[in-house]
Amino acid sequence: MDPRLPRCFLAVTEELHFSRAATRLHMRQPPLSRAIRKLEADLGAPLFDRTAVGVTLTPARALGRDRGRSELLEATPFS
Repeated sequence: MDPRLPRCFLAVTEELHFSRAATRLHMRQPPLSRAIRKLEADLGAPLFDRTAVGVTLTPARALGRDRGRSELLEATPFS
């Protein structure tokens, strides 16, 4: 799995908005959407419910968000 995908996932879960998450990650929105679709394909399950009024995390993925955040923090070197 691409190591950038968990960072993309966490940004979208925290912002609940693809454009704001893309800005936060210093990237454009279309590549972020493609990255999230790739992650969903790799996992074989949707991560977000997308509607005209916004984005919500699927219930099963809310738990994964917290686990992913802690794994990402453990993998990030602080120096």
